[in-house]
Amino acid sequence: MYAASIAKLLALFVGISGCFSVLFGAWLAHGGQALPLELQDRLSIALQYQFIHTLALILTIILYKVHSNIVLIFSAIFFALGIILFSGSLYIKTFFDLTMIGKLAPSGGLSFALAWLLLGFSGAKMFQHKLGN
Repeated sequence: MYAASIAKLLALFVGISGCFSVLFGAWLAHGGQALPLELQDRLSIALQYQFIHTLALILTIILYKVHSNIVLIFSAIFFALGIILFSGSLYIKTFFDLTMIGKLAPSGGLSFALAWLLLGFSGAKMFQHKLGN
């Protein structure tokens, strides 16, 4: 019951994150060109990681809908946390010159790594059941 509610919130998060990725990417390609190259690079990395992991998050939610494996919900939560902590901290660090918040980026990276591992374990378990091994 709770996992389905969390999945629903994460699906909403996917929509917001995907929308932001597209709009922010368009801004960075045009208006962001006036920023120093170092800041453009930081924002580009944040945007790239956000977009890739937003896609991974939607895949994870879809897999949860099909297989109802609770580990997939944890994987999805870690993907969302990674987007917030990694990409979000880089955005805030760049736009508000808050260098201390940049220390959250490694925690976001760790969240991404954990999400991928959980996704991999869940996938391996799904195939194990399908093959009867």
